Amino acid sequence: MARKSEKVLAGPPTRRRRAAFFQSYVVVGSLLFAALAVTAHFIPYFPIDLAITRALQSHHDMITDRLLRATSWIGFEPQVEILGTSVVLLLFAFGLRWEAVGAVFAGLNPLVGNLIKLAVTRPRPSADLVHVVSRLDTTGFPSGHVLAVTSFGGYLVFLAYTLLQPSWYRTAGMVLLSLIVVLMGPSRIYLGHHWFSDVMGAYLFASVWLGLTIGFYRWGKPRFFRGPRTPQGGVSV
Repeated sequence: MARKSEKVLAGPPTRRRRAAFFQSYVVVGSLLFAALAVTAHFIPYFPIDLAITRALQSHHDMITDRLLRATSWIGFEPQVEILGTSVVLLLFAFGLRWEAVGAVFAGLNPLVGNLIKLAVTRPRPSADLVHVVSRLDTTGFPSGHVLAVTSFGGYLVFLAYTLLQPSWYRTAGMVLLSLIVVLMGPSRIYLGHHWFSDVMGAYLFASVWLGLTIGFYRWGKPRFFRGPRTPQGGVSV
């Protein structure tokens, strides 16, 4: 297993340089999210929320409808828990133990998001304003679906980007995960489950959590798991 890992792992300097790129937006994202959360507590929705929802829902072609419904389906229970747990177990099975711990950390984001929902208490879109596919009883800000896929999927993109040598399967995996992250927000608006500002708040908070996850991963890797080794003699950090 170690020899196979050596063939696909990039050297430590490359991995550290790539990882630093992912953390540059944390400070700005934190400030913007805090401001948006406070505003959302007092304002049920903004004019731009209503305009964007109606614009998205005006497209009724079959491809758009199926694509956005399928994307949103991924974030519902129990499939989101099954997918997340499977990824963690696979990382452990391939010997990437600290990477698996980092994935668990990334997966805690929606739990924190639920606490924020309780504090903000913003209502979801109502059927008298936009089309609502199905009624959900929880509050709207921030979007739990977006929180989950952005932090967890973003962490997997980070792992692929920093650990794997360039290859078609590395590129394909990163593109697929990125598409899910990008489309999850519009899918929640399209179904009438969230406002645009709910979604943007979730992207902002998830980006901050992703930065924390990457920082946690890089802090703990050289301390707790020194391996696997690369052809250059370094260790994964």
